[in-house]
Amino acid sequence: MANKKEINQINHFKFQPVHTATEIVTIAGESAIRVVKKDKLMQFDENTYAKLKNVNFHNGVIAVKVLSRLLPDAPDFARGFIGLAFRINDDDSAFESFYVRPTNGRCSDPVRKKHTLQYFSYPQYTFAYFRDQGITDYEGTADIGLNEWIELKVVVTDDRAEFFVNGGNNPAITVDPLKHGAHSTGSIGLFVDVGTEGYFKDLIVTSFDEMK
Repeated sequence: MANKKEINQINHFKFQPVHTATEIVTIAGESAIRVVKKDKLMQFDENTYAKLKNVNFHNGVIAVKVLSRLLPDAPDFARGFIGLAFRINDDDSAFESFYVRPTNGRCSDPVRKKHTLQYFSYPQYTFAYFRDQGITDYEGTADIGLNEWIELKVVVTDDRAEFFVNGGNNPAITVDPLKHGAHSTGSIGLFVDVGTEGYFKDLIVTSFDEMK
């Protein structure tokens, strides 16, 4: 039996800010958590998220709705980076992640469009590593934009993950194998990166095995 923790009011979860500032807010009458990168870390694809407390996730489904805005002081290269981290270890030194770049989704530049979706594995396998190696398997396209709710879903089974956007029947990206392997476990994080004012709601976690 799957262990399903379905909570539409996101403030029922408990979060630990990791290099972020977080607060519960109300948008259109619904609770959401606002997450903004706080510490001036020098690299992209780092451990910058609101991390669920007392959760140890291995296999299952994580679904959430995200909304991304650019901060007033966002640099030119900001893309509205927002997504999920999962299997985060205790000291935040290793995890898997899937995020989106909403500014790229409807961009007229075909190259940027191909970079709308991103998988990375911290700490080694960042988007910069994949691009430097000419590896294109971990990016994809999606019809998304800033300041709109985007549905993200991650389905994890051992060393395989499928990433879905806005209720699509087919995964937008499939990763097989995950860089940290089939047996890694850990927490779940609401991920943002530089220049993003991120909002998250309707978080649903369904575990295929025992979860705290």
